[in-house]
Amino acid sequence: MVDQADALVFFGATGDLAYKKIFPSLQSMIRHGRLNMPVIGVARQGWNLDQFKARAKASLDEHGGGADPALLNKLFSLLKYVDGDYRNAETFQSLRQALNGAKHPMHYLAIPPSMFATVGEGLAKSQCNIGARIIVEKPFGRSLDSARTLNSTLSKYFPEEAIFRIDHYLGKEPVQSLLYSRFANAVLEPLWNRNYVASVQITMAENIGVQGRGSFYEEAGAIRDVLQNHIMQLVACLAMEPPAGEGEPIRDERAKALTLVRTLSPEDVVRGQFAGYRDEKGVAGDSTVETFAAARLWIDSWRWAGVPFYIRVGKCLPVSCTEIVVDFKKPPQHVFREASIGRSNHLRFRVSPEVILAMGVRVKKIGEALEGTSVELIAQRHPHDEMEPYERLLLDAAGGKADFFAREDQVEEAWRIVDPILGNATPVHSYTPGTWGPAEAQSLLADGVIWRDPRDEGVNPDA
Repeated sequence: MVDQADALVFFGATGDLAYKKIFPSLQSMIRHGRLNMPVIGVARQGWNLDQFKARAKASLDEHGGGADPALLNKLFSLLKYVDGDYRNAETFQSLRQALNGAKHPMHYLAIPPSMFATVGEGLAKSQCNIGARIIVEKPFGRSLDSARTLNSTLSKYFPEEAIFRIDHYLGKEPVQSLLYSRFANAVLEPLWNRNYVASVQITMAENIGVQGRGSFYEEAGAIRDVLQNHIMQLVACLAMEPPAGEGEPIRDERAKALTLVRTLSPEDVVRGQFAGYRDEKGVAGDSTVETFAAARLWIDSWRWAGVPFYIRVGKCLPVSCTEIVVDFKKPPQHVFREASIGRSNHLRFRVSPEVILAMGVRVKKIGEALEGTSVELIAQRHPHDEMEPYERLLLDAAGGKADFFAREDQVEEAWRIVDPILGNATPVHSYTPGTWGPAEAQSLLADGVIWRDPRDEGVNPDA
């Protein structure tokens, strides 16, 4: 029996993440009757509890759809605040007093990774780590070596089963729906292998730029920002073998899938930078940081040998959308006298902004000739009152459920895959905002293959 958390402590409580994501999630948890433990904010801001409460209300007004008076009063009754320097033992003694005997607190580190060791040591010396869980935000390092160092640091103060690494993408309803659809439908499994699948494409596109976050993006870039984490999570969900059940078996199979992904080499990657990026505040005039990355992945398993996984991520692209397209092989013979049988059968998962599962098939055109056209059979769900990722993941962590958190081995495998192509291992090509990235990305595709650009619903799939 896993112990339920009895207090939530979040370090960096006055920061941007808490303001945009955590407070709205707490209000939603109260709305759903799922939050009754004390919530203790810790920061070095010189604030008192009333100022902290004012920050919470402002957050809900701006990012939580407005502060509901009844829910806000409930939240206020749970809030506590500890102000102090993370380097001072007195801060953690004050935290221990605020915990008031809580036996299973969870400590959320919404702070830079450079402070993890300091906070971990402070929690250990004050014995606030006993029976506790720790939740840490991505990025889990900047490279394979730094990820290993970070994991080693965390393990000094917490056992692996008490470390919850948040990649909010795993908390998204559509991503969990993708995993469910794979293993809850027997019709897919016979086709889900190299015998029938020609290729897999994953596109994560944003139609916005860096939005004033040039300094951050100079440190991250598209590969570190989304390809190493969000995209690798999707690859693992698509490529993994059926788990024995919920819980740790799911994490076992996700990690195993990533161990089989071949380490990327420069010839497998094309980087791009949208024209005008270097004019952004905080960006170097000669920056070679990528705002677009395309990659060709190979998975050395019996199931996926020889099947390319084509990846694209980028900013200032035509749409904001995340979509997965599994293209199946064409029939071995043209039974009917058609010049072309058009697009092959495919399965399309749209992960955002809407949730779509669609199957592409060929059907006969009306008329005398045995000619066909491509159509999609679409199953679409419009979520109502869908749980936000942070709410879902906080609740999972409170209950000790780690299915959709990244494990140490999975994090290190994801870094191992991208490590050789970080930095300037490949040239960066300019592309025009509003296009699908540099033309050089086409060079990654096999002959006759094109990028499957996400499109508005209702457009002819042959287009």
